[in-house]
Amino acid sequence: MPSIIRVEDARKVYRIAQKDPGLKGAFKALFRPRYTDKVAVDGINFNIDEGEIVGYIGVNGAGKSTTIKMLTGILVPTSGEVRVLERDPHRDRVANARDIGVVFGQRTQLWWDLALIESLNTISKLYEVPAARYKQLLEEFNETLNLKELLHVPIRSMSLGQKMRAELAATLIHEPKIVYLDEPTIGLDLIVKERIREFIKQQNREKRATVILTTHDLGDIEELCKRVLIIDAGKLIYDGPLSTIRERFGKYRTITFETAAKVGNYHLPEGVEMEVEEERKLVLRFDRTITTASRVAANLMQQIEVSDFSLTEPDLSSIIKQIYNGALKQAESLVEPVAAPVLEGAR
Repeated sequence: MPSIIRVEDARKVYRIAQKDPGLKGAFKALFRPRYTDKVAVDGINFNIDEGEIVGYIGVNGAGKSTTIKMLTGILVPTSGEVRVLERDPHRDRVANARDIGVVFGQRTQLWWDLALIESLNTISKLYEVPAARYKQLLEEFNETLNLKELLHVPIRSMSLGQKMRAELAATLIHEPKIVYLDEPTIGLDLIVKERIREFIKQQNREKRATVILTTHDLGDIEELCKRVLIIDAGKLIYDGPLSTIRERFGKYRTITFETAAKVGNYHLPEGVEMEVEEERKLVLRFDRTITTASRVAANLMQQIEVSDFSLTEPDLSSIIKQIYNGALKQAESLVEPVAAPVLEGAR
């Protein structure tokens, strides 16, 4: 079965006009314009299969939004090929729009002065959703997104979390096959974030909706995605399972010891360094490629009386920082061809 999304050597270059300051510069730019090329996306390749939830992450300006705009048909690649459901998303914009849903965390597709139910009614008619099915979906969203209290509230009167729940309902009311989520939980509190994450999981599980998630909230990635794409300066530097990132870049772990008495003399084994030393507490950082948690614990227990200890895995945020702060060359070696086996573990 062919992939639902195919991106092959896609490149997007923006032509930017250059202008010197002042009136003279304006006249010069008018009669003798100068341009520079800005490469936003630089020859990226990836496939996404039906039913995947894929995290697409990178720093600001890395090329995430440009990629999403090419997939939705807003932009045309300068070169290369983009296919969504075997269509050119720009040439077949109307057909493409019927099968996709898009949520932009800081933009709205709803009518600002209308009550939510009026916006949903209008959107359902635009997408020609059968009346019986629309009623069924509305009841479903009332339950899963707790929309009942919001249906007769104008969008302008809603809080940020309420607006995002409304946006998700509007995006999914026509049951799109592919959903693009751009910062869907930005600025939301933990309770609302959890509700939205569960809703996305449910839509993926029950309706096989394919989801591409771009976010700076790595909690979203950890909760929702098994596979991630990392883009930097327009180039795809990683495509594969989230677990592989942890294994290859989560090199260091932390182990904390609570001691029964005041910490006395001791020595640290190879691959271990001190992070915190208090009267009845030690926090050690160790390199898992050199030693193991059990060896570190056994070594310390032979030297001091330990009442309790705990192991802390590296979080995704610290791992991503490693990748951007000097691990890029290593990361580039992890990008596999489109049909490479590394993608299998993420499906």
